[in-house]
Amino acid sequence: MTLSRMAGCLLLLAATGSARLGAQTSLTIYNDGRVLVRRELAVAVPKGASTQRVALGPVEPASVFLLDSSVTLLGVRYDGAVDEASVQRRSVGRRVIFRLPESKDTLSALILGVDPLRLQLPDGRVTFTAPGAAIYPAEVVVTDPSAMLDLRAARAQDHIRLGYFTTGASWRASYQVVLGGADARVTGMAVLESQTLRAENAEVQLLAGAVSQAEPPPAVPLYKARVALQEVTVSAAGEQRVGEFHLYSLPGTSSLAPGLTTSVALFEPTHVKYERAYVVHGVIPYWGMLPQQGEETETPVEVSYTLKRPRKTELGDRPLPGGVARLFQADSAGRLQLVGEASLDHTPAGEDLRLSAGTAFDLTAKRVQTSYSTRRDSTKAGWRTVATADYRVTLRSALDSAVTIEVQEERGGEWSVVSSSVPAEKVSSTLTRFRVKVPPGGESAVTYRLRVVW
Repeated sequence: MTLSRMAGCLLLLAATGSARLGAQTSLTIYNDGRVLVRRELAVAVPKGASTQRVALGPVEPASVFLLDSSVTLLGVRYDGAVDEASVQRRSVGRRVIFRLPESKDTLSALILGVDPLRLQLPDGRVTFTAPGAAIYPAEVVVTDPSAMLDLRAARAQDHIRLGYFTTGASWRASYQVVLGGADARVTGMAVLESQTLRAENAEVQLLAGAVSQAEPPPAVPLYKARVALQEVTVSAAGEQRVGEFHLYSLPGTSSLAPGLTTSVALFEPTHVKYERAYVVHGVIPYWGMLPQQGEETETPVEVSYTLKRPRKTELGDRPLPGGVARLFQADSAGRLQLVGEASLDHTPAGEDLRLSAGTAFDLTAKRVQTSYSTRRDSTKAGWRTVATADYRVTLRSALDSAVTIEVQEERGGEWSVVSSSVPAEKVSSTLTRFRVKVPPGGESAVTYRLRVVW
């Protein structure tokens, strides 16, 4: 089966009339790739019991449900065998024609079984490898996945309203943060990517949050027919809370096609205050023994920006769906340059946003362990080891202004800072930090002693 034919077989939301489908289709797309489809289909349903065939495209058969209270769904039989493996299984016991490679000749072979594929050649020999491209009988190939619905209607009607889950699209948030002197300009976009999903003029909603999933949906191959970008910035997506999650409704209607990426504004651009921080992370193990380290090592100085989002501010009152934030800053000519890119999780309203921008170029740090000793103690619970180690972290700056660098140590279990040349701030039971001021073009050092028990 050719790629174009398989892609055609995988078109989702295929219906008798695309205009009617688009005008009466509503989609909710989840972060994990699930898509909840709500459709109205032009189907003449008589009063009483009947069986109706509807073309749905690839769906999760067990998820099909009716949206009409006057109609009862008694059963569903779904035929979605559009892949070659399913066609091969349906062809067991049949003869299939194979077109030989680099030749116009063909060869007939009897399919004895699959998993693994076993073919009987005309001379009686058996092979486990297809001799060429298979040409299957039309009656074993499903070109339009469909479902047979057993219904019972309280009255005759000319349509039915269905809901079901499928896959083939996903979405994420994309943020642009332009750093200024005192504040930052923040814009947010919802980026919707369609891998196999196709719909015309559908109402689209995006649900942010980790909705539990009982079992993974069947894998759908990702065939990208075309790549395009459609940006809609005239009006922002509407946001509301549903259950424990947040729902974003795209303005108007949207058309989705395989490979099409649609980007819609989540909110109007807004300005926020921000803080920049330089951090040197510790190297001691979080669990286990404290090792002896003899050589001085270089440690990167991480740059991060914290966007302040207090309540009763435009950005502070907004829940932010997870995605990617890109940080920009203008150069001397006013051209924006990318200075950082960070992933962020779903962030509730009122929580500050901390974005890691990478490693500082003009700031360096070197760490060395200057002493190390251990002893073994006997306790009621058994033997334990107590280690004491001294460290020196030397910080250097090539900047023309003074900076403050945070030196952090993080450890689980029983541990403490015995002494230090800079006040130790205990952030939590596992994290302690030292704020070290470094002069312009100069260096500073912090020394401290740790006591670790394991």
